[in-house]
Amino acid sequence: MNERGAAAAAADTAATAYVLRLGDDALVAGHRLAETEDSGVWPEASHGSAHDGGAQAGRISRSLLRLARSLLGCAGRMEEQLTGVLRTEDDLVLGRDADQFLNLRLVELPNTDLAHTVVRQLLFSVYALELYTALADSSDEALAEIARTAVGELPFHRDHAVRWTLRLGAGDDDRRRLDEALREVWPCIGELFLSDEVSRTAEEAGFAVDPARLRPAWEAVVDGVLRDVRLARPDPVPPVGSMEMCGRAGVHSEPFHRTLVDIRRGTAYH
Repeated sequence: MNERGAAAAAADTAATAYVLRLGDDALVAGHRLAETEDSGVWPEASHGSAHDGGAQAGRISRSLLRLARSLLGCAGRMEEQLTGVLRTEDDLVLGRDADQFLNLRLVELPNTDLAHTVVRQLLFSVYALELYTALADSSDEALAEIARTAVGELPFHRDHAVRWTLRLGAGDDDRRRLDEALREVWPCIGELFLSDEVSRTAEEAGFAVDPARLRPAWEAVVDGVLRDVRLARPDPVPPVGSMEMCGRAGVHSEPFHRTLVDIRRGTAYH
């Protein structure tokens, strides 16, 4: 293989891994939110109202799981071009070990209480909207089309998280819980903006976006919401850290292994 062919193969391999990461993010985030729909985590409200948190969480969960299917299907087809073997989205969910899942550790954090769920969704949904807005201009038309579809739905995800952050922030006890959740979740934030060989190679090919580029806009939105509830980002800002210790490298929390069993049972995914 000549130098140009080797570079193209490296770019295709990186692009496939990149899409697989995004699919895993959406899969796990969607499953985590699905866990809350009928769990009693959300305060009761008249069904279908704007304050029916459980029903709205279910809608967002299903949106994320549709996104996961699109991305995992895309990753499987891209992988087939490299290996000659097609793995469907179901194969990718059912046939990988836990350390082969490449999702952010943020999305696998448990629903400890409503504050933890809302904080996790706020931080991830703002990130996801920035990410897919950028990916709508990807050089790969399949990924760009998936991203454009996602951008049509992600503002609702973000707005739901913002609305519930403001609602919880209106009370002293709930604001204290938000602050505690924010401090517990915050160490996972550095991974969102961590660049590695996969993201750099995919970006150089025009396929992906440098994660570090997303941080300023993400911080502006998150800081604005936190100011509205009289909270601030924990200090210090977490360092970007080492990829070797991240979910992107297949390093996950112990609860993730149990979560993966639930995902494979398929009530939410299927």
